[in-house]
Amino acid sequence: MSNILFENIDWNNIPKVQHKGETGVAIWQTMQYEGLRLRMVEYSSGYLADHWCEKGHIVYCVDGEFESELKNGSIFKLEKGMSYIVSDDLSSHCSSSKNGVKLFIIDGDFLKNKPKI
Repeated sequence: MSNILFENIDWNNIPKVQHKGETGVAIWQTMQYEGLRLRMVEYSSGYLADHWCEKGHIVYCVDGEFESELKNGSIFKLEKGMSYIVSDDLSSHCSSSKNGVKLFIIDGDFLKNKPKI
């Protein structure tokens, strides 16, 4: 990952891209750097992801609430002000939101799963 100089991000000026879920939509605003991605993501009411995600993330719930289900059946509810973190390939997860949610998500090379030697 390269160094990042000071940058002021006005999320109001970042284009919104819609991604369909199994139900509902996710709207992403993305800032991409070498080895680092920052996203403001909004799930619509009734959103259910259309896949099990293997990527690592740091997720902060800005507003609303959502659930992340793990493949082992565990369900974690996150509300405004809560976060979760996971490395790549360690916990397959699928997100949903009944009433909609706004998230700030950070992912990148620093979350790659490093196998134990």
